Amino acid sequence: MTLNQTTFCFVCTHLTSGEKEGDEVRRNSDVTEILRRTRFSCSYKDFRQPPPPESILEHDKIIWLGDLNYRLVASSHDINESLTKNEWQALLEKDQLKIEQKAGRVFKGWEEGRICFAPTYKYGTNSDHYVGQTSKSKEKQRTPAWCDRILWKGEGMKQLWYARGESRFSDHRSVYSLFSVQVNSANCIPTARSCPLKLPTSTSLSSSGLAKVQAEELLIIPRTQSCVETNPRFY
Repeated sequence: MTLNQTTFCFVCTHLTSGEKEGDEVRRNSDVTEILRRTRFSCSYKDFRQPPPPESILEHDKIIWLGDLNYRLVASSHDINESLTKNEWQALLEKDQLKIEQKAGRVFKGWEEGRICFAPTYKYGTNSDHYVGQTSKSKEKQRTPAWCDRILWKGEGMKQLWYARGESRFSDHRSVYSLFSVQVNSANCIPTARSCPLKLPTSTSLSSSGLAKVQAEELLIIPRTQSCVETNPRFY
């Protein structure tokens, strides 16, 4: 996607599942292969414009989201104890994605916002309880984890909030985010200094001639838990 002179790439993935030791290596490999093998073809060429990106990392702004499936490296007892106290930051120290990213084994140079909400997986059917945490549950117990994530890469991107929804249509809780993004104005020469543009603002043109666009939520979900309005809950 190109907005004025700025290219965007949105990557939605479902990485390898599993909570056995070593499964995080398979997820790291998934990310590496997606970045290596994904190529974009161009149906036509406009010699008046710079060539479009051929790979994910050639884009100016990239957002990677989905069920990344990274789990928590801790015992069920320790995890459940922290959950009952809403101690998210203590749990995040055991988060595979953060551990692997800090070690430089995956998503090197990518960013993720501060997580201030409960783990998003795995919930019982139409329930606010994690699987295996009630005596009525017949499903195999799964260690709760932040499987669903949103990361980004690119200059001029600011996350305004990072939250999770509470819809019960899945054994996951969805996550969603809002960004303010600086883009190059269509009036700018690509080799010249970029013209800033923030998302979201308004759909009108400002007096200075910089285009402004409004980013709208396509799916309205009650924002009960976010890092802007923190209201953590555990059932």
